[in-house]
Amino acid sequence: MSRFDSAKRVMSGTWGEVWFDGDLVSEVDKFSAKVTYNKSDIGRNGEMGIDTKVTSYKGTGSVRMHKVNSRMIHLIADEIRNGHDVRFTFIGKLADPDAYGSERIRYKNVSLDELTLMDWENNQPGVIETPFTFTDYEVLDSVDSIYE
Repeated sequence: MSRFDSAKRVMSGTWGEVWFDGDLVSEVDKFSAKVTYNKSDIGRNGEMGIDTKVTSYKGTGSVRMHKVNSRMIHLIADEIRNGHDVRFTFIGKLADPDAYGSERIRYKNVSLDELTLMDWENNQPGVIETPFTFTDYEVLDSVDSIYE
């Protein structure tokens, strides 16, 4: 098992970037995506313990943006009102210059769960956070120098 040589190797979100359909979205300040496994219980003869088998997965995530424009309203508001199921491709990247490398993952068939039309509070910077789902992903770059 490898150990990292310095705390400076810990990747900082300061160096994160997100693209929506190929366009850099510089107002993003928080991004997360994960895969949750759906499992079926499997009983085995002669054993008391129940094992599980992964039968599918669900990709979920969230993107938070500083409110600097009406990007999402322009991209999907009219489409949703007219019955269209709008889908995107997101690419998330984390590339801290002090890290061992960078990560870049493409999220496919992204479907936003909601569209915030307006959300503000007096004396507070504007932010919009939107959950989403995706059906597939592709690791484009990964930090694997510690495994070499």
